[in-house]
Amino acid sequence: MRKIVVIVCFFLSFSTWSQSLCRTQIVPKEELFSKNEINKYLKYNFSNLWKKTDNNLVYGIIGDNYERILIKFTSVEKSKEKANEYLISGKSMVKSNICTFKGKIKILEINELKEPKFGVDDEYKTAGIKKQGALIAIYEFMEDEKQKGSGKFSGKLESIWYLDKNDLIQYNNIEIDSDKYFNNAFTGVWKSNNTGKEKVCNWGDYRVPNVNCDFDKGSAEISVSEKYQKNGWWIKPKLNWWL
Repeated sequence: MRKIVVIVCFFLSFSTWSQSLCRTQIVPKEELFSKNEINKYLKYNFSNLWKKTDNNLVYGIIGDNYERILIKFTSVEKSKEKANEYLISGKSMVKSNICTFKGKIKILEINELKEPKFGVDDEYKTAGIKKQGALIAIYEFMEDEKQKGSGKFSGKLESIWYLDKNDLIQYNNIEIDSDKYFNNAFTGVWKSNNTGKEKVCNWGDYRVPNVNCDFDKGSAEISVSEKYQKNGWWIKPKLNWWL
């Protein structure tokens, strides 16, 4: 009986913790068709999704104290061998420590949107958009082991896209004026090359996904609460810090 009580308490506490996380879904599951259409879309190039957003609008956290991390993709190329894989090069920065990394994004699932969205005043209704949807991928980026404070990023990626009139995959910013909008949600961990210790590490476009709801107090745009400001958020990053 005691074991049952302990198990129930564990799941109740886990449920409460889970509910405290904000921005866990870019698109609610009920708005997407459940069928995985990945084979239908393998012929397209999704690399534009991860090169579009200005780096000043990409926000990330690392560790339980939500220290700020900056992530920049310097190169994104579709693999010539595997149609669902993309080769990534980039740089990360925590405080003043910069590391280079290389790795892959592997698309696992692509789902189409049931009801298309066309933005404020149906701005995109006559744009010739053929399809809209979301993708789920996994990623693994290895920082240079020779560099100080290096490690490995791994986790899950969610992105939203649309297929334009020219049959090209485009970054979906149609609902960018919505307070709920964010894109390219990377959620996972960073594992130290030196100690093997793992830290939560999430980043995304315009907002940080899967973080405590007391972290971001902004409505129209991100506004990090005073509780976390001391963890690197009050410092404005140097322009083009990755160069």
